[in-house]
Amino acid sequence: MGDAGPVPAEVPMLLASLAPDPLAGTLMLLALLWLSAKVGGELAVRLKLPAVTGELAVGLALTALHRLWPWFPDVVASPGAELLGGLGVVVLMFAVGLESTVPQMLKVGAASLRVASVGVVGPMAVGLAGAWLLLPARAPFVLDLFIGACLCATSIGISAQVLREKGAADSLEGRVIVGAAVVDDVLGLLVLVAVSGLVGAAAGGRLGPELAKTLALALGFLAAALTLGRLATPRLFRLASRFRGEQVLLPLGLGFAFLLAWLGSLAGLASIVGAYAAGLILEPAHIEDLERRERHTLEELVHPLVMVLSPLFFVLMGAKVDPSALFKPATLGFAVLLAALGVAGKFVAGYAGGQGTRAAVVGWGMVPRGEVGLIFVATGAQLQLNGAPLLAPDIQAGIIGALLLTTVAGPVGLGWVLGRKQPA
Repeated sequence: MGDAGPVPAEVPMLLASLAPDPLAGTLMLLALLWLSAKVGGELAVRLKLPAVTGELAVGLALTALHRLWPWFPDVVASPGAELLGGLGVVVLMFAVGLESTVPQMLKVGAASLRVASVGVVGPMAVGLAGAWLLLPARAPFVLDLFIGACLCATSIGISAQVLREKGAADSLEGRVIVGAAVVDDVLGLLVLVAVSGLVGAAAGGRLGPELAKTLALALGFLAAALTLGRLATPRLFRLASRFRGEQVLLPLGLGFAFLLAWLGSLAGLASIVGAYAAGLILEPAHIEDLERRERHTLEELVHPLVMVLSPLFFVLMGAKVDPSALFKPATLGFAVLLAALGVAGKFVAGYAGGQGTRAAVVGWGMVPRGEVGLIFVATGAQLQLNGAPLLAPDIQAGIIGALLLTTVAGPVGLGWVLGRKQPA
C-alpha cells in the first residue's frame, strides 16, 4: 500500500473534541453519590430512622457493588468526591458551632454541665474497658483509648428532632439535653485532640511531653479563638457591612471558618476544631447588620450547603467500610457489644441531671452519636501508628456499626420514654 500522505490538521482537532472530558468521570461519581445519598436518606426517614443511617448504608452498598462488578464506579477512589466530602464535614462543624454561643455555654447550668461531664467520662471508661476486653492482647493501648473517645460524642440534632416531634423541646429535660450537648461537643473535641496526640506520641516514644504539648496547643488555640476572636470579629464584620456588593455574609462566614480551620491544623489540631470554634465565635450580634440587609441569618445561608455537602461525607464514610469485614461474626459481635456499652455509658449520664428531671429522658437523649461520632472515626482513619493505620478495616467497620446502632437506638428509646405517661 502506498503512503496515504500527511494527516489533515483538522483530524487531530476533531479527535480531541471527541475525547472524553477529564472532569466527566468526577461529575458522574458526584451525581451517583448525591442521588444515592438522597435515596438512602429517604428510605431511612420512611423507616423512622435518622437520614444519616441511610446515607451510610448506601455508601456500604456502593462499595459492595464495586466488589461484585469491578466495572461499577469506585466512589472511594475519586479525589473530587473526597475533597467535597472533606469540605462537607468542615461546613457541618461550622454549622454545629453556629447553633450555640460562648455566653450560652456559660449559662447552661450545673445540671447540663454534670450531664455532659458524666456523658464523656462514662462512655470513655466503658469503651476503653470494652476495647481492652474484646480486642486481641497485642492491640496497642492507644487504640483502646481511641475507641473509647469515639463513644464520647453526642449528636444533639437527632435528639432535638425527636423532642420537637413530641412537643418536649422546651421541657426541663429538653433544655438540659441541649445544654449538655453544647458542653459535650467541646469536651469531646478535647478528648479527640488528646487521644490523637497520644497516637503521635506513642509513635515517637515520648508519651508525656508530646501529650502535654498537644493539649497545650489545643487549649491555647481554643482560648485564643474564643477570646481574641470574639474581640476581633465584631470589628471585622462591622467593616464588612460597608461592602456594597450582594451576598457578602455567606462568603465571609465561610472564609472565616476555613481560616480558623487552617490555623487549627497549623496548631496540630484537626481542622474541624477550628471550624467549630469559628461557629462559636460568630454570635448574632456580630453580624446582625449583614443579616438584616440580606434578610437571612448566617445559619439559614449555611444550611443548604450542609444539606448538599455533608451527605457526601457520610456516603463516603460508609463506602470506606469493607463489607466483608463488617459482616464477619466477630466484627458484628464487636459492634453489638460496643454499642451496648455506648448506650449504657450515655444512659448513666441522665442520672446526673438532678432533681426534677426524668433520668431516662435525659439519658436516651444523650445516646445518639450520629455525624459527630463518624467525624471521630474519619479522624482516626487518617492516623498512623508505627507506619500502619491506627484503625484496621475490621475495627473501623465494627466502630461504625456500633455508632449506627446507637444512632438508631437513641431516637427509638427517647420516643418511647417520652410517649409513656408520667406517674401522677
